[in-house]
Amino acid sequence: MRFFRQIVAVLALLCATWAHAEGGSGYTLLSPPQPTTSGKKVEVLEFFFYGCPHCYHLHPLLTEWEKKKPKDVELQYVPTIFNAGWEPMAYTFYALESLGQRQQLHDALFEAWNVQNIDLSDEGKITDFVARHGVDPAKFGAAYNSFSVRSKVVRSNQMVQSFGIRGTPTIAVDGKYIITGLQPADTIRVLDEVIKIARAERNRH
Repeated sequence: MRFFRQIVAVLALLCATWAHAEGGSGYTLLSPPQPTTSGKKVEVLEFFFYGCPHCYHLHPLLTEWEKKKPKDVELQYVPTIFNAGWEPMAYTFYALESLGQRQQLHDALFEAWNVQNIDLSDEGKITDFVARHGVDPAKFGAAYNSFSVRSKVVRSNQMVQSFGIRGTPTIAVDGKYIITGLQPADTIRVLDEVIKIARAERNRH
């Protein structure tokens, strides 16, 4: 529990290191641009952490936005690791994703961290939590410790570095545009604007 409290203590500091956009546009340009994996669709990445209060406040708006997003847009979530205490949640995210159960626990994990103050600081506590939410603990443990999940966590760390992520939540659009440091409603508004810019740029090529 003490370790969990230490995680929470540094959490506010790490989540608050937002890089406010320059020039009032609400976004910054990423240099150099990063490759995308969305094919013909405009790629939207949310770099997040379940225990980040700013991510928690953005979450319901982004969830509603996802339901109505344009068909030529693909949203992907990237669990962010700024210290060792955040790593178990990245493993949890990818383990649940591999089991096809990420979506059903996405809300519950945000609530556990930000409302219920549940200690999810290690695999054992996390396994107990997901089991209470209908996930087979044996299957979860196998996925959590699998090579594929470990590889995705490594990839997530690489993306945090290459995208220059300094705080959560941060949204990257098409590997070129970074949105961070805004209030939730403004984040969604700027996201829609930047998608139009990215779409127009794609159409020119």
